[in-house]
Parts: sequence; C-alpha cells; structure tokens
Amino acid sequence: MSMMFVNLPVTDLERSKAFYEALGYTINPLFTDHNAACVVVEEDHNFFMLVTREYFQTFSDRPIGDPSSTVSVAVALFSPSREEVDATVARGIEAGGVEERPASDYGFMYQRQLADPDGNILEFGWMDPQAAQQGPEAYAEQQQG
Repeated sequence: MSMMFVNLPVTDLERSKAFYEALGYTINPLFTDHNAACVVVEEDHNFFMLVTREYFQTFSDRPIGDPSSTVSVAVALFSPSREEVDATVARGIEAGGVEERPASDYGFMYQRQLADPDGNILEFGWMDPQAAQQGPEAYAEQQQG
C-alpha cells in the first residue's frame, strides 16, 4: 500500500489546522505536536503535514519559499462531483482561504483553485469518470461522434 504525505510550511499552525478541518479533513493527533499537524485527506493513504516554517527549515539547507508571493507547487484533490468541489471551496473561503482565479470548466473536467491562509495552492476538481478512464481526447471524440 502506498501512502503520500505532502509537507506544507505554515506560519500559524492552529490557524492552518482550523482551515483544513473546515475543508472537511481531520487531524490525526498521533502525528501532531507543536511543530506539525497531520491532516488526514484520505484515511490510510493521503495526508498533509502542516509544518511550522521553523521546523520545515530543518528539512533542507535551501531557503523556504514564501507561498504567499511565489508558487512552487499546486496540490490537486479530486472529488466525485462538481457540487462537492463547490462546497469544499465555499467552506475554504469561509475559513480564510482565497480563490485567486475563476473556476475552469473544460466540460470533462471542472477545477477551482484555493489558496490556504499561507498561500499554498490547492486545486479542487472533478473529472468525468469516462474521461478519467479514456483520457480527454478519446472522451471528446466520443462526445462528438
């Protein structure tokens, strides 16, 4: 079984925990302390580690970028419906996130981008199951035919 942990540097750990909980995720207290918090995205598989900037700096000798002014990564999280994407983004905005760009609707795929309170980019999306299985070009050809 594969597991994925995405480490995100944060300036205010408690604020960040509240934001990610507002999105509908939970905090795993077994892997949470004053330096970091484990956000459960998908039980037993996918997690965010919210890491204070000071502690995050111990992971690398290179300087930490400032996600509020530069983008170095965007994490894409896909949902089973467009409505769930919209609901998640709405909760995120209420919890202090910012939608910096309008939604993108490609027909087979729908995406909305949300910056967390530190500026880390989260992309929430939905993809038609057939398009996900066949690829967007085959799906488009099938729809035209």
